[in-house]
Amino acid sequence: MSTAQSTRPTAAPAPEAPKRRRRRRMIDGIPTPGPVESIIKGIVLLICCAAVVVPFIGVVSTSIATPEQVTDAGGFVLLPKGLDFDSYRLIFAGGVVTRALGVSIFVTVVGTAISLALTASLGWALSRRGTFGNRPLLLIVLISLLFGPGIIPGYLVVQQLGLLDTLWALIIPTCVSAFNVVVVRSFFVQLPQEILDSAKVDGAGELQLFLRIGLPLSKAVFAVVGLFYAVGYWNSFFNALLYLNDNSKWPLQMVLRTYVVQGTQLGSQDIGIDGASLPPQISLQMAILVVSVLPVLIVYPFLQRHFAKGMLTGAVKG
Repeated sequence: MSTAQSTRPTAAPAPEAPKRRRRRRMIDGIPTPGPVESIIKGIVLLICCAAVVVPFIGVVSTSIATPEQVTDAGGFVLLPKGLDFDSYRLIFAGGVVTRALGVSIFVTVVGTAISLALTASLGWALSRRGTFGNRPLLLIVLISLLFGPGIIPGYLVVQQLGLLDTLWALIIPTCVSAFNVVVVRSFFVQLPQEILDSAKVDGAGELQLFLRIGLPLSKAVFAVVGLFYAVGYWNSFFNALLYLNDNSKWPLQMVLRTYVVQGTQLGSQDIGIDGASLPPQISLQMAILVVSVLPVLIVYPFLQRHFAKGMLTGAVKG
């Protein structure tokens, strides 16, 4: 019995099962990053956010810090110990900054309204295939995307129209953007043709189609295009530099360029309060900078949700 047991072959050990590689979780067919990748991306994103947020916090802090703290810090305060709003009170006292703010508001509101009206009308006309002059006009719009008019021809046109030294010189030369026209046209082209045909059967004319169907269905794209126009008018200073000789008609960005970028001293006569003791120049400059940036920061979050629907749909699929 023992001999038989000794001659019986021993069973070979079972092979080890291959180790399974841990599969990454998929979201919409894309593998999620691993822990190391997530940490690296988080660090990079944190650095980028700090590079944007920290200087802006410093600008706001310097504008509201006390004069003593600004002087002790050498002109830049990151965390103010006390609050002093004299810089804002003085720049809104009726001087050059207040006047320039009114000019910028007028140019932005009126210019954006005119630009949206012209862009919507031209985009709708170009989207109606088969209409008279559609192809040549579309070709002219596309050519203007590649070739600009130049500074001297533009100045001569403004001069011949009698717009020099007027606020209309800040609006008329840039009231239509070819890029925005192409985006709006692409959006109009994608409107369901069945809706337009049914409206025509009910007796709707071209103007009714535009006002009652085209515009209501295009709120997203006009929110985005309107923001582009408004930011362009608000931040524009080059047209004022070319066409305006009267500094009482300067927009806010021209004042920002003169007193912040070029470092021109802002005196009491510029503010409108003669003989007043002024805060440090850096505080006044940072207050002007905050006033110039704040409207865009307030408006943008309300329109940001329209970007994907309005901008990408009109520009990519057209």
